[in-house]
Amino acid sequence: MIQRIQTVFLFLLVIAVISMLFLPLWSKTDAATGETVILTAWNLKTEVANADATAAAASKSTIAIGLLAIAAAIVALVEIFQFRNRLTQIKMGLLNTLLLAALFGTSFYFAAYVGGEMVGGTDNGSYEAGFYMPMLALLLNSLANRFIKRDEDLVRSVDRLR
Repeated sequence: MIQRIQTVFLFLLVIAVISMLFLPLWSKTDAATGETVILTAWNLKTEVANADATAAAASKSTIAIGLLAIAAAIVALVEIFQFRNRLTQIKMGLLNTLLLAALFGTSFYFAAYVGGEMVGGTDNGSYEAGFYMPMLALLLNSLANRFIKRDEDLVRSVDRLR
């Protein structure tokens, strides 16, 4: 049914992944030049702080992060409404696990390799709040899958008693 605990976990997963679209994922500042690189779900942009104002110097598209986040949210929403077919829910949960792992890997790749090369400095930058959302979503997805499996086992045990 739709009021089960796995629905709450899946809804929280959707909120976490959608919030990732609007939060910064990673940033790095070069202390010598004042150049800052900011990674979001849609782009990786370099800003140079001048004496007058902050100007955007360069930008790279990271649309893969945004598309993977949207795909994971859509799969979770569809999974919520498949409550009558728990085996389909389990399969969709596994697909969502793959999407979330790809989302986390893509975010890490753009932060560590692509963004790290755009600005100088010895530090690795700082991971922002949006970077941790795929990990939270993976945790919520595994909890939802556990409760879906528990429901399926309960239904099978009741069928055995008949």
